[in-house]
Amino acid sequence: MNLQQALAFATVAGMMALFVWGRFRYDVVAAFSLLAAVAIGIVPPDKAFSGFSDDIVIIVASALLVSAAVAKSGVLEAGLNRLAPYLRTTQMQVIVLVGVVTVLSAFVKNIGALAMMIPVAFQIARRTGTPPSSLLMPMAFGSLLGGIVTLVGTSPNIIVARVRGELLGQPFHMFDFTPVGLGIALAGVIFLAFGYRLLPQGRKGASSIDEALDIKDYVTEARVPAQSEMIGKTVADLHKMGDEEAKVSAIIRDETRRPTPLPDAAIRAGDVLILEGEPMALERIVARAGLKLSGEHRKPKTDEATDEIGVIEVVIGPNSVLTGISAERIDLFERYQVNLIAVSRRGQRLKERLRDIDLHPGDVIALQGNLKKLPDTLKALGCLPLAARDIRLGSARRSLLPVAILAAAMGLVAFDLVPVAIAFFGAGVLLVLFGALNLREVYETIEWPIIIMLGALIPVSEAVRTTGGTDLIAAWLSSFGGTLPPTGSLVLIMIAAMAVTPFLNNAATVLVMAPIAASFASKLGYKPDAFLMAVAIGAACDFLTPIGHQCNTLVMGPGGYRFGDYWRLGLPLSIIVVVVGIPLIMLFWPLR
Repeated sequence: MNLQQALAFATVAGMMALFVWGRFRYDVVAAFSLLAAVAIGIVPPDKAFSGFSDDIVIIVASALLVSAAVAKSGVLEAGLNRLAPYLRTTQMQVIVLVGVVTVLSAFVKNIGALAMMIPVAFQIARRTGTPPSSLLMPMAFGSLLGGIVTLVGTSPNIIVARVRGELLGQPFHMFDFTPVGLGIALAGVIFLAFGYRLLPQGRKGASSIDEALDIKDYVTEARVPAQSEMIGKTVADLHKMGDEEAKVSAIIRDETRRPTPLPDAAIRAGDVLILEGEPMALERIVARAGLKLSGEHRKPKTDEATDEIGVIEVVIGPNSVLTGISAERIDLFERYQVNLIAVSRRGQRLKERLRDIDLHPGDVIALQGNLKKLPDTLKALGCLPLAARDIRLGSARRSLLPVAILAAAMGLVAFDLVPVAIAFFGAGVLLVLFGALNLREVYETIEWPIIIMLGALIPVSEAVRTTGGTDLIAAWLSSFGGTLPPTGSLVLIMIAAMAVTPFLNNAATVLVMAPIAASFASKLGYKPDAFLMAVAIGAACDFLTPIGHQCNTLVMGPGGYRFGDYWRLGLPLSIIVVVVGIPLIMLFWPLR
């Protein structure tokens, strides 16, 4: 071992120690490691920031954008809710939810797939009385399993593809992971369909901001357009479409108010419906029934291209200009360029039209307007903003555009027409241009800590290779691995990746271990493909802790899980991954 190799190992060891310590966030640790590597001379200054121009960074960021756009479209949620009435048992709910998130994770980033499915799981759990703790961890594990099926499902696959490209001149392609990943995913989903019983039952998750605000009686107003599928159907049909969580408190037809309509009352084109319920329930019923919110035709002014229209919740202050007056009488839109979307008054049911409600201090209202100007508008109105939470009422949804753009990107990559980075970067740009995501959502969606970590660690991992460190470690491993059969060598690499990932982060694990695995295979006289696959699968399948992957972390609070709960379901699943994965790797990626 020479001095450069010793310095490279010391840098990686120090980085791993900081990761395990957990005092600093992983992006800060990665940035410090890069700075240290430059300072001690193992990373040339002109190569220090080369990682940020790497295709990996572009692919990961773009995949997150596509995932967010698909989630925002509501298409998946709408389809699943049609199945919801048939999901009466916990096992059936686990099978469907885990199956869907697994399939979805193969085509969009797994953390994005899980994030868009969690609200659906909570809706089903609330409706059927199923503990969310029985659903969320299996879904998180399903998202990890689905991520290994294609190139873009998870970061380890993307990084391993890059390493293969550097070693052999040809990276792994979009569906090169599918034969192995699909077999593992199928075995994993079958196990989770029964294994969820190993989890503790009845755990209560951490309260969300929505529960803390506890605003359950919003009233909004929506018109039935001529093309709505609700025309000729009854109020009871509309209630079913809203999962019985939102209801019609009045119908206004030909300027005549019909209070408390009966369940068999027919809905006609042009009817104005006064709806009551929680914000999410109101959003679902408006979107599914194709209704038009009051004021939707009035668009607040935007002065610049970067201005965005959004909805916020505010409470009317004691000295507000809105006190004792209705939105129509004060000319709310004409004077202040905001639309009144919904009103909530504690302890009282409101059945008037929105424009006719006399507002009181303490009323909570949802206002739609130019987000840049809303702070000044609220000050002029004498209203106070509530804690920020996701309010979709009044936002555009139910668009197939993101799904179509994703399919086009996948098709271009599958037929090798364009590189992965270009296809998904182009998809991200098109989603912004067509309005599927606004600029604020773009920058909020990208997980910048992950991007910083990847960009910083790529030069550090390269330093281990360029100093000859990977060959040295491979030689040490080969002295031990030479006594093992080929299967044993693959198992060694996969288990090593599984063991390191909880402490080093899956992307960092692959950046460090993939070159080592390739050199290890070369020392033993094997092709590197099988060993690179073993690293990717081992790093992507962290089921033992909540810290090795963001998907596991995401469900910890909502599911009420403890640190030790993960191994109860994760340990047998990890064994299944090894038992099923190693033979499949050897079948589809021969060692010689």
